[in-house]
Amino acid sequence: MGFKFRQQVPIDHFIVDFACLSERLVIEVDGGTHSTDTELRRDRVREAYLTNQDFRVLRFWNADVMRNMEGVMDTIVAALQTPTPAPSPQGGGETLRHRGGASQ
Repeated sequence: MGFKFRQQVPIDHFIVDFACLSERLVIEVDGGTHSTDTELRRDRVREAYLTNQDFRVLRFWNADVMRNMEGVMDTIVAALQTPTPAPSPQGGGETLRHRGGASQ
């Protein structure tokens, strides 16, 4: 589709797993360590920061990527086909959650 993604992309003080900077779309792929309370809090802080920088964030579990790559890719393509919201004066964008839901 012509979109360019980079891996391990620094965005300010965070490094995201994948990013399509032209579409302000971040893809995070999480393993089991992201299920602890501490990691979930860190993820929320990270997502809030990225959203305030007008990025959209898609999160997938490693297992979804391994077992349902087609569903994960369909979700990413759908997000890329959805226009990026115009930045608001207060900041804030959109967070798309797909943990465990890529196969649905």
